[in-house]
Amino acid sequence: MFQVYGCPRTRSTRVVWALEEAGVEYEYQKVDLFAGEGRQPAYLALNPGGKVPALADDDLVLTESAAICTYIGDAFPTSGLTPSFGSPERARYNQWCFFAMCELEQPLWTIAKHRFALPEKRRVPDAIETAVWEFAIATKVLATGLGGREFLVAERFTAADILVAHTLAWAQSFELPLGHTVLEAYAERLLARPALARAKAQEQNAV
Repeated sequence: MFQVYGCPRTRSTRVVWALEEAGVEYEYQKVDLFAGEGRQPAYLALNPGGKVPALADDDLVLTESAAICTYIGDAFPTSGLTPSFGSPERARYNQWCFFAMCELEQPLWTIAKHRFALPEKRRVPDAIETAVWEFAIATKVLATGLGGREFLVAERFTAADILVAHTLAWAQSFELPLGHTVLEAYAERLLARPALARAKAQEQNAV
């Protein structure tokens, strides 16, 4: 059974969302980052970065939310979370996963770091304005790529949608406009999925 290490309101929600979509049994281990548990030796032995999520599957330990969500989809192909290897849809899936992590999320992480995540002496408030500008560019690319489609890839929900929708939710929590009607509708539709509600409840109720 998968062991998921996570903390509410972090990237680990993506992993739990993917597992709930796949209907997979798992155990959730809360790592209270805000209490410093991510820096404890026992967890650092699992994930030297001290971050969440991490997933343990027997002897395999994975970190990085996009890699874990892809692994879940590949391990349970009937879930439809990942297109088949070698297909054009898989190539497009990879494109949007990399875009989510490298282009869409990074301006938001820059904002978070310089608002609260970094030690105060390391924060550069002037960087936030540039990050907001970068996010607006990324959302324009995303809106163009999505067009009038319901999902990003293969006309069905995939883990790429999990990564992108969760990132858009992060932007909304920062009170940043998505700037495009198509993205507002996309985010509203995906963030209302029952599997996400179950994932949030799982994380909130963990002790």
